[in-house]
Amino acid sequence: MKNNDNQDLITNNESFHLGTRQILGLERSHLKEVNHNHFLQVGVIEPFTKMQKAAIKDGIDIQICSSFRDFDKQLSIWNRKWLGELPLLSLDDEIIDPNSLTETEKIHAIMLWSALPGASRHHWGTDFDIYDKNEVEKRQHKFRLVPSEYEEQGPCGALSNWISKNASNFGFYLPYRDYVGGVAREPWHLSHEKSAKEITSQFAINDLYAQLEQTDILGKNQVLICLEDLVHQYTFNLGPKK
Repeated sequence: MKNNDNQDLITNNESFHLGTRQILGLERSHLKEVNHNHFLQVGVIEPFTKMQKAAIKDGIDIQICSSFRDFDKQLSIWNRKWLGELPLLSLDDEIIDPNSLTETEKIHAIMLWSALPGASRHHWGTDFDIYDKNEVEKRQHKFRLVPSEYEEQGPCGALSNWISKNASNFGFYLPYRDYVGGVAREPWHLSHEKSAKEITSQFAINDLYAQLEQTDILGKNQVLICLEDLVHQYTFNLGPKK
């Protein structure tokens, strides 16, 4: 299917199915640039723009700080965290020594804040991270994208409150609103609910397994052993299987 055909399907609100390579972040033919090198699915851009315009009337400047990340970018983040080149953080924002962990513990420590390559919702073009650009700049705040910045007194506190009340009116929700034993709480991570749920219904563990099997990902053997549980626990944020 050509990219123009994809756009027509989304624009007309018909059923839209991504290919395996798109779901796994291996290509971006399903995406269109929004601004400043951020990319979303075509059908997500219009509701985002409407939400953005509604928020600005209430003094909230919703801007994207992270959107599409491809497989290779996610793989680089994973491997660098595995090696300790990027910090591993606990739920309390404390640094964890990767050398003190077993392979299984390290996998879960990484996935608390960073997705497995091929299993990131940021591959889909339905999910993105937001912040209040005007407020961050006004306060001359060194922005870190941590939960405390979205609490009441933080630079994005008013944004977080506005999103909680209004995002659903534009078709968006917070897939990581609460910590349930999967991904840490991310009050900045928005998802276009209808589009994302369609992708989760298409998600094939076997395709992800085949891709990771031929990828130079650190901890590969242990990742593949528990792959289905990891996707359930973190990508879909359903917590550990009981």
